[in-house]
Amino acid sequence: MNRETAEPVVEELPGPLAGRRVDDHASVAAETTYVYEFVWDVTEPAAGPFCTDADGNVLLDFTSQVGAAPLGYNHPDLRDRLAAFDLPEPGKIAGQDFYTTAGDPRDPDVPGPAELMERLTDVTAQYGMDTVFLSNSGAEAVENALKLCYDATSGEYAITFEGAFHGRTLGALSLNRSKAKYRRDFPEMPGVHDTPYCRDSDCDPATCECGFFAGGTSHLRRMLDPETGHVDPGAVAYLIVEPVQGEGGYHVPSDAFADELAAVCDRHDLLVIADEIQSGMGRTGEWWGVDHLPVDPDVVCAGKAARVGATVAPGELFPDERGRISSTWGAGDIVAAAQGALTFEVIRDRNLLDNATDRGAQAMEGLADASLPNVVDRRGRGLMLAVEFDTEGRRDAVQTEALKRGLLTLGCGQKSLRLLPPLDVRAREIDLGVELLAEAAEAAA
Repeated sequence: MNRETAEPVVEELPGPLAGRRVDDHASVAAETTYVYEFVWDVTEPAAGPFCTDADGNVLLDFTSQVGAAPLGYNHPDLRDRLAAFDLPEPGKIAGQDFYTTAGDPRDPDVPGPAELMERLTDVTAQYGMDTVFLSNSGAEAVENALKLCYDATSGEYAITFEGAFHGRTLGALSLNRSKAKYRRDFPEMPGVHDTPYCRDSDCDPATCECGFFAGGTSHLRRMLDPETGHVDPGAVAYLIVEPVQGEGGYHVPSDAFADELAAVCDRHDLLVIADEIQSGMGRTGEWWGVDHLPVDPDVVCAGKAARVGATVAPGELFPDERGRISSTWGAGDIVAAAQGALTFEVIRDRNLLDNATDRGAQAMEGLADASLPNVVDRRGRGLMLAVEFDTEGRRDAVQTEALKRGLLTLGCGQKSLRLLPPLDVRAREIDLGVELLAEAAEAAA
């Protein structure tokens, strides 16, 4: 596939082979959430954001596998480095509890878990973070962050945000305030309080409509007021926040919201967990979404683009007791650790933070100029983009029409579509994606 000239080509979706695969999959798989009835054929040509399905349709993938494939398909830098390594058996090892190397430990042929952890601490050093625990997923990274904070503070309360999504394990579910139907009827951790999350990146206290600012102050400040608040700030174990809200709708917070969040956390010396599962690893044009904010996190949770789960924090925040944080099979995939470490290298070597900023700005300009019937908002930071429609049904119809034209998108929030191009997306591909989305919106109108 020539990425320079590739175009989406769709005959039928899903086609007969894809339909057969969907049926076969469903015959043995537990009922779950499928993103779309697109069946990627991993043996067929794919490059950058372009991929081929089981029936030969070519798609422009603006989902990046829900952000877990930050470099798109078959990135040559990544493939060449991995191809040079003679992969061992077993490829799965007992995670962080075992040591591995590929040749000289000081200069290994291919980076492993230790090198991935070094890269993670390099890009969180500005927050005093020097220690990492690897796990299998973003949800596990969040769970371990909670354990660190509960252990360090002995606090009984947690603060989350309306619209938050932190994963599907029981602890993370207790913090979620979006996708409510997946949270109901499961037991929850006690002591979790929530506050509104900013819905307008340009708001100030006078124009705030989400409810965060009201009555001359913020909901968070009132909640934690030592005299009149209903939550004792001294008993708060942590506040967990997505620097750009993900599943809740890709909301980018305003400067006023971020300043107030930082001020209240500083006032009460709260431990702050930054959930960077979607917003981290360069997606917003910085290594971490929180780098755009005046908030200094105490813990960063990584996943998806890092290829494994990672809980990053200062060493003193981790328990001293051996085995208190442990995982027999956590993050033990040698290939995944190498992919994560090499992804850092590609992002740096190819200046993809700058590319995310530039192409994100191009996309926002294109979305602003495009004819998008029934769109009520366009928002984003870097290559973490969303278009909001007037109704959920309209959003779903546009997503269907986009797929017919070969553009893969994802829903988020109640009525928004999110766009997650690969971090090395090119100007031609951004223009093509915006054009296809506009055609889909016109058709759905």
